[in-house]
Amino acid sequence: MFSTYKPVLIIASIVIMTATACKDKNGSADTELKDVALTTTEKIKEPAADYKYGTVDTTAPAPAPIDETNSPKQTPPQNIDWDKKIIKEATLVVEAKSQKVFSDFVHDQVKRSGGYVSQEEQNKSEYKIENITTIKVPVDQFDNLVKSLTSIKDENIVTQKVTSQDVTGEVIDTRARTEAKRQIRLRYLDLLKQAKNMEDILKVQQEIDNIQEEIEAGAGRVGYLTHAAAYSTVQLTFYEILNPSAADNKAPGFGTRILNALGNGMDWLGELLVVLLTLWPLWLLAAGLIWGFRKWRKTRPAPTPKTAP
Repeated sequence: MFSTYKPVLIIASIVIMTATACKDKNGSADTELKDVALTTTEKIKEPAADYKYGTVDTTAPAPAPIDETNSPKQTPPQNIDWDKKIIKEATLVVEAKSQKVFSDFVHDQVKRSGGYVSQEEQNKSEYKIENITTIKVPVDQFDNLVKSLTSIKDENIVTQKVTSQDVTGEVIDTRARTEAKRQIRLRYLDLLKQAKNMEDILKVQQEIDNIQEEIEAGAGRVGYLTHAAAYSTVQLTFYEILNPSAADNKAPGFGTRILNALGNGMDWLGELLVVLLTLWPLWLLAAGLIWGFRKWRKTRPAPTPKTAP
């Protein structure tokens, strides 16, 4: 009986041994995989902080908070004056107690302000002595000079007028037009080089001359406005009363007007006599002609009367 089941037992034993060997092999394989995983995990280090690629270094200290109270405040943009051209003028009429003292004061103030006197005229009559002065002063000293000339307590300010004119737009426009004409002039110069006959040369040269005149006129206008804006003008008239009773605007009386009329008539008669005496050659010639004509009439024979048939 044992011999009958012997092959079966041998086959069963082989199967059991094969299964056991496979199980042991799988277990050792799992153990080796776990060991390799642990070893690999230990060898992998945490990457260093690299903000370039978005990795955050958790070991670095946190940044300090920003103190907004100590941070500088941004100032709002200001409206900058882009080279404005403003012509300022003042008209002043001052009655001074002493013309000499006030004249010295004016020249001193003009010198202090960096300006100059461009024109000065003095008139004197029995009634008053008067100075008419034109002053040029830098625009940044214009207000100070006007204030100094009108702030004297002892002087009487008769007239005070201040005007200003903004010519910035005119200056910019004139400069642009002048530059455009310069470019046109360059084109005409190129055409002048390409001209082949005398007629074309004369026509192009005439256009160049006209454009050059316009360029010079524009440049002169810009220069005038620039100087007028850089140096303001003060028209100052000051005078001293010498004799109040001899006012220039006092109307003369009736007797004075009669005497003046007689004097004017005598003056006119004298001028007429001078003119008549100046023409004495003409009078002498006229007298000679009259004498000769009368003599000729006396010597001429009388005409004979005609007899009737």
